[in-house]
Amino acid sequence: MPVATPRHYLMCEPVHYTVSYEINPWMDVTRHTDSGLAVRQWRVLRDTYLELGHTVETIEPLEGLPDMVYAANGATVIDGVVYSAKFRYPERGAEGPAYQKWFADRGYLTHTAAETNEGEGDLLTVGNLVLAGTGFRTERASHAEAQELFGLPVVSLQLVDPHYYHLDTALAVLSSDPAAPQIAYYPPAFSAGSRKVLEQLFPDAVIATSADAAALGLNAVSDGHNVVVAPGAVDLAAALRERGYNPMPVDTSELLKGGGGAKCCTLEIRGTAAGAGETGATA
Repeated sequence: MPVATPRHYLMCEPVHYTVSYEINPWMDVTRHTDSGLAVRQWRVLRDTYLELGHTVETIEPLEGLPDMVYAANGATVIDGVVYSAKFRYPERGAEGPAYQKWFADRGYLTHTAAETNEGEGDLLTVGNLVLAGTGFRTERASHAEAQELFGLPVVSLQLVDPHYYHLDTALAVLSSDPAAPQIAYYPPAFSAGSRKVLEQLFPDAVIATSADAAALGLNAVSDGHNVVVAPGAVDLAAALRERGYNPMPVDTSELLKGGGGAKCCTLEIRGTAAGAGETGATA
């Protein structure tokens, strides 16, 4: 039976959220966005985590960075070590240093990325592995950089559908327990070779339907038992219940206009800072 464990999340309230440029197929500058609605949906998401007993910290949103709400893209944090994001598109470039500074100011050991990567958007921890996406945003060279930094095996996965431009739009980590790791994913988002790798590593994975994927249902957040998921991912929710998980639909439809859902808004902090009151070193 899946078991929930307390999590530590970093989020960014979308007070400056809008769609003012187009860098993925979900974005349309001619479509109206409602920042007030985005904030209300974000607060429900945050409150859901708090009600589940998780710790949520927030980073100050910066004007001119409308995508800063997608906190998962800001870094990857494992065992208290922070691998900074280095964004592909200049529109988001300032987000990486902003998130890195937040961690450094709180005593985390931070590493400034030499290679292009978009944080947990493409680097997902599953048990003792890191699954790493490439193809649209994150360069494969960053996978080697992450492996050297974290000392964990990094498995490269090729994304082939631009609608699923980050790994966390095509694959969700349901259980990160090394003894029983489990994922859900949408096979057509991956190359043939990457699908074979996933089949070998996770033969018991939950397979999402095209309707699940189109609702960005795989951009989900699991604490090992409770899975925050898009309301439109009804097939996925049913499959999760069959496996003993508790799907919790939370509407993030306004944030979907920018190409993100619950997971995009949620950066998991694994491990603690190097020491209370210390300044994080930057490598």
